[in-house]
Amino acid sequence: MDTTGTLDEALQRLHSAGPERLGRLTNHAPMAVEALAARGRQAAVHRWLDHYAPRLEEFPARLAPVTDADWPAALGDPRRAADWIDRFARELAERPWREVLALWWPRLLPGLYGGSTHPVIRVGHAVRTLLAGEPTAPRLTELAHGLGYWAARHRPVTGLVPLQGAARAADALDAVRPIGERDGGFPDRLARVGALPVWADGVTEPEEARRLLTELVRAATHRYATHGHGEETMLVHAATAPNAVLRALPALPGALWAPSLRAAWTASAAVTAMYAPDAPVAYAPPGSVTAEEVFERALAHGDEHVIKLTDTALDVGDAPALAAALRAIELSEPLR
Repeated sequence: MDTTGTLDEALQRLHSAGPERLGRLTNHAPMAVEALAARGRQAAVHRWLDHYAPRLEEFPARLAPVTDADWPAALGDPRRAADWIDRFARELAERPWREVLALWWPRLLPGLYGGSTHPVIRVGHAVRTLLAGEPTAPRLTELAHGLGYWAARHRPVTGLVPLQGAARAADALDAVRPIGERDGGFPDRLARVGALPVWADGVTEPEEARRLLTELVRAATHRYATHGHGEETMLVHAATAPNAVLRALPALPGALWAPSLRAAWTASAAVTAMYAPDAPVAYAPPGSVTAEEVFERALAHGDEHVIKLTDTALDVGDAPALAAALRAIELSEPLR
């Protein structure tokens, strides 16, 4: 828990910026600074943000308030990002944040795949901070930004043909078939995902859903160590998206845990299908390096996806996860 006020200061700096830049690229700064603060690197937060700040864009223009009558029609309209953020800011000012999250989570969950899964990842970081400490104004505003971005980029995935899966998450990921044409951006590739293996589809009990979601995060993180070269940035989301869902579970009613597991599996498997390499590389053990040393290397590297994957790897906490973080550092371009 950050008790220095650094994270709140950083979030206040960021809330005058929009959730995206160049019309399609995500603003990763709120997620990265939360990860730095959560890992005890408060002293590096503003320095990192100063390096990232030239990538930020102004907060988008408002069109019209999102009302109780028209919110379904406004889902998935990126032009309404500011309107959606305003909507959630109002709701969070009127009711406890857990109530707002529980109301909107099932409405937003079917569209978890929009924005390259970044919106749900941003929400996961915001929820972790709220669960760890006081619901300060900047932290509640950050949740409003995350939920608003999710609503604006809401994109369902439907019509998937179920394929034979496996009992273990790692084996089910191995069973994912790559899409035929692996080119283009995330939306184009996602539209080509027509079939995915079945995994954990019969789960209904909340604690079993959490156990299996934890298994999925571990398997996807481990897999990056041998498959991350398929696309060093986008394959990060096969692990960080389900981990965002896992982080949100304690703030949600148990009845939402199993549906959340299914959505997280679809996201992880779809990203795997979209960016899978032709063949894995050999696993390289991390050696005697500690988790703290790996995070320091990620911070020195600076890339936002590297920081976020390393943050997830530390949640997993074993040697293959650290190897995945080191592989991301090796593959990715440093922040300049």
